Amino acid sequence: MDNRLTKKKFLNISYRTQRQINGFIFVLPWLIGFLLFLIIPFVNTVIYSFSAVNVKETGGMMLDFTGIQNYIDLFNTEVSSDNQQIVRILVDENIRIFTNTPLIVIFSLFAALLGNAQFKGRGVLRVILFLPIILGLNVVVSLIAVSTGGDITSESIGTVFETESILMFLLRYTFLPINIIHFLSDTVSNIFILISQAGVQTLIFLAGLQSISPSLYEVAKIEGANAYELFWKVTLPLLSNITVFVVIYTLVELFLGSTISHEIYNFAFSKSKIGVGSALSIVYMFNILLDLGILVLIMKKVVNIDYGSKL
Repeated sequence: MDNRLTKKKFLNISYRTQRQINGFIFVLPWLIGFLLFLIIPFVNTVIYSFSAVNVKETGGMMLDFTGIQNYIDLFNTEVSSDNQQIVRILVDENIRIFTNTPLIVIFSLFAALLGNAQFKGRGVLRVILFLPIILGLNVVVSLIAVSTGGDITSESIGTVFETESILMFLLRYTFLPINIIHFLSDTVSNIFILISQAGVQTLIFLAGLQSISPSLYEVAKIEGANAYELFWKVTLPLLSNITVFVVIYTLVELFLGSTISHEIYNFAFSKSKIGVGSALSIVYMFNILLDLGILVLIMKKVVNIDYGSKL
């Protein structure tokens, strides 16, 4: 009798609450792993960032509390491995990441649309598109370079895209600002890097496209919608949740692969400045959290996010 009452009470829970419970259960293994393996190193990093850390002759750490001196030194006196100010590196990395994130997301969506389209040879296209990503683009490029005896990517890009004639043509006939032209040139120069960073996102978008019911497209076509309207009024709105996830995933992935991670390791182990390295890691963590918060606020304004409300 008690089991029936408990089951009945659970069924009376709103759909939104059930989704929240399911979401919590889904992330519970990660929470357990974070509490067991990450919380202690995180607390130690915070402590080290406010201390002068030295290694005892007998082993172990010797901490001398210095307050925020490590943070002051980080931004005033310390320089990176290539003799640049830390503030400059943080600004450059944020600009690079916020520039590359939309490019990777747009390319991923375009590649997923191509992979999901109905045409002859679609399987061949998927193989061409995903094989370098699965094997690792760096591996493929290295194999091509070995087989051809040179760096084919830089040679091909430099020959086709970075010539003076193309830049002069854009300057003379497109009336684009010089900053935009240099941005386009840099984007094309880094096209192989962007492709290598778009593999997982393309697969996510492709799974989202295949989850859209074909009947929705049939109804829209009966109403007279063309391909342009199908994309903007059917496909893109239904991919809004997935788009938010892809944007956040891309941003975090770019941050993890940033040069700041190398600088943290360089300060802590190469220069034996564990306190400064810990301070940089804390600053970098708050930088990531701030950027993610700004991104989520922007996405809420731009994208209609579905939180699982039952229709």
